[in-house]
Amino acid sequence: MRVDMRSRYLGLPLRNPIVASASPLTSSVDSLKRLEAAGVAAVVLPSLFEEQIEHEEMATHNLMLYGAELSPEAHGFFPEVGLKGTGTDDYLKLIGEARKALSVPVIPSLNGYTPGGWTRIAQQFEEAGAHAIELNIYFLAADLADTSDEVEKRYLDLVESVTGMVKIPVAVKVSPFFSAMANMAARLVRAGAKGLVLFNRFMQPDILLDELQVAPHLVLSTSDEVRLALRWIAILRGRVDASLAATGGAHTSDDVLKLLLAGADCVMLASSLLRNGPAHVSALLAGVERWLAEREYESVEQMKGSLSQRACPEPDAFERANYMKALKSYTSALV
Repeated sequence: MRVDMRSRYLGLPLRNPIVASASPLTSSVDSLKRLEAAGVAAVVLPSLFEEQIEHEEMATHNLMLYGAELSPEAHGFFPEVGLKGTGTDDYLKLIGEARKALSVPVIPSLNGYTPGGWTRIAQQFEEAGAHAIELNIYFLAADLADTSDEVEKRYLDLVESVTGMVKIPVAVKVSPFFSAMANMAARLVRAGAKGLVLFNRFMQPDILLDELQVAPHLVLSTSDEVRLALRWIAILRGRVDASLAATGGAHTSDDVLKLLLAGADCVMLASSLLRNGPAHVSALLAGVERWLAEREYESVEQMKGSLSQRACPEPDAFERANYMKALKSYTSALV
């Protein structure tokens, strides 16, 4: 029996539930073609950052104003400050070339943390051919004056700003550090998000002892990290009217299956592809299809969410009961 591997994400048909998340592997058309050939069902391009956009616009603005005081009437000949003629053109070009070269959905990523004029780039993403947009909100509330209400409002205002610019769907990639994650997820959807990508993986700094310096420290994920997204996808499945994407920790076909059973519409890969290469996609898909066939599932859609909190026979397992059971079941040679 042939298993139907198709899924849907943000209203987009996917040939299977594996998506290449933003990484160096999604930064060129040649690499994107290899990912598609390996079997990915969609690609998320590396992020374009709010800081990049604002820096380029300011540099362009300053260049145009240089010497303008010598001829005040020259102001009328200057174009409106925008993104044309800046490095951001390369990103828009990548969207257009990827759209032409690939048959799978192309999803550019916009990374920011404050509402503002820079968010209009979302319109240019759409005009360049994007099927959808991933809004990657990366914000660490380190100011002692920041309150939880203010932080949440910043997220919601940013989502409203971007979703109000475009007609294509916008998925929001968020952190797991909200005190009321379920409520925040529902509010993000009401603000316009058509999908939630769970979760943003914050890069943690390190201290170099010899140099006495603070430095970035990038560590690829492991399968142990998959359970964070698994829990919240299971809790949110069927309770928010949005697509759910899992990211962070999926390295094996078992990881993919668990996330789909919890309720993910797609599973996004970055670290596992960086570690194993695009060919790893084929191995993951073969493992997922084999497991489904052995248990006589006809399709991915049939099994998706069948162990979400609303569907599983023990819904408390996703909350406090699981915490108590885990502590009681742990054994150690030292005890």
